[in-house]
Amino acid sequence: MRVHVPGPLAAGALLALPPDAARHVQVLRLQPGDPLTLFDGGGGEWAAQVQAMGRKAVQVQVLRHRAVERELAQAVTLAVVMPANDRMDNLVEKATELGASAIVPLMAQRSVLRLAGERAASRAAHWAGVAAAACEQCGRNRVPTVALPQPLAAWLAVPLPAGTQGLLLHTGDAPALKACAPAVPLALLSGPEGGFTDDEVAHAQKAGYALVSLGPRILRADTAPLAALALLALGA
Repeated sequence: MRVHVPGPLAAGALLALPPDAARHVQVLRLQPGDPLTLFDGGGGEWAAQVQAMGRKAVQVQVLRHRAVERELAQAVTLAVVMPANDRMDNLVEKATELGASAIVPLMAQRSVLRLAGERAASRAAHWAGVAAAACEQCGRNRVPTVALPQPLAAWLAVPLPAGTQGLLLHTGDAPALKACAPAVPLALLSGPEGGFTDDEVAHAQKAGYALVSLGPRILRADTAPLAALALLALGA
C-alpha cells in the first residue's frame, strides 16, 4: 500500500496517517508490523511499518528512503481549459498518471465552467487531492501542482520560463505533435469544447506558443490533452 503524507519525512519518525489513509489501512485490516510505502512529494519513497491501530488513528514508523523516481524525461505543464460537469476530476487523475508535472485550470471565451473566489480555491484543493490519490495508485513520488483556476489571458500574460517550449493543441492545419515536440520542458495548452477563438490562438502565438496537431479527428476537450500526454509519455 502506498500513502501520500505531508512532509518532510525522516527515517525513524513516528507519525499518524491522514484520516483517509488511516481508514484505507483499517479497511485492508493491516496489523502492527505490516509494511507500507510513504511518499511526501519531495522525491523518492519511504519504507514504513504499521506500529499501532486505533479506532480512528493509525500510527506508522518511517524506516528508510528509496531513491525511486517515475517521472517523464521532460517536465510537462498542462494548461487546460476546464471541461464542464465532473470531467475535470477524471482529467486531473489521468493527467497525473500520464506524468504531468503541473496542471493549470483555465477559463476561455467558450468556457462553460467558470470559477472564482472561494469556489475556485475549493475546487483547486479538491483536484490537488485527486492528483495525490492518483500518485498513490500509479507509483509517482512527486505530486503535480494544481494551480488556482484563472483566465486564459492571465496565464498568457506570464512569460514562458526560460528553456520551456509552449505548444497549443490546434484543430486546424498544424504540424503533428509527435513530429515536433522538443526534448525540453513543455507548456501544453489545450482548449475548450468548440476550441479556442481565432483571437485566443493569435494571443497564444504572440506569447510564444507553437501550434501542433493530434491528427485529423476532433477530440473532446478532456480527451485531447490526455492523448498528447500519452504521446509524450511513450516517446512517440
